[in-house]
Amino acid sequence: MGSCGFMTAFGGATLATHLPGAVLKIVFGAVILASGIRMLIIRPLEGEQEAKDNPWLWIAWAIPVGIVTGMTGLGGGVVAVPVMVLALKFKMHNAIATSLAMIIFTSTGGVVGYIINGLGIPNLPAYSIGYVNLPTWFLLAVTSIGMAQVGAMTAHRLPARQLRWIFIAVMFYVGLRMLGVFDWLGWPV
Repeated sequence: MGSCGFMTAFGGATLATHLPGAVLKIVFGAVILASGIRMLIIRPLEGEQEAKDNPWLWIAWAIPVGIVTGMTGLGGGVVAVPVMVLALKFKMHNAIATSLAMIIFTSTGGVVGYIINGLGIPNLPAYSIGYVNLPTWFLLAVTSIGMAQVGAMTAHRLPARQLRWIFIAVMFYVGLRMLGVFDWLGWPV
């Protein structure tokens, strides 16, 4: 899934550089909300289930995951976790761990796409390489590395059911926020 995710994330990033920001915001919100709805509606099988061990099926799912990842900058987790749990029958904890490993490939493909397609674009912020702003990247990366450890430890302490509900709640909030629903309703959240 990783190498396929790299290539398709590069393609998704290239596509995104040709779309207006308002369209990307809607796509981002819709993808997150759709993932949350899917996780809410389709319940994983109870008890032990065997993850599907079919490389062609993994590749088939890696293509849309990579494209959406490259377009939205989601890194793969929000898209990949529901795919792994619902379509590939991974256990929740395994899906999260595998998604983190896959993110290395999809995010690299997306970053390369945004760098290449942003070279020579005028009026980008100072210290940018293509569309990637280095100071912002550095601050987010340093903070995220430490907090990822906290998140991983917390996830291992939570039951899969509770972890799933937290995941769904976060996806609903972010999706609705990006789609402008809270602004439309006049809610200050």
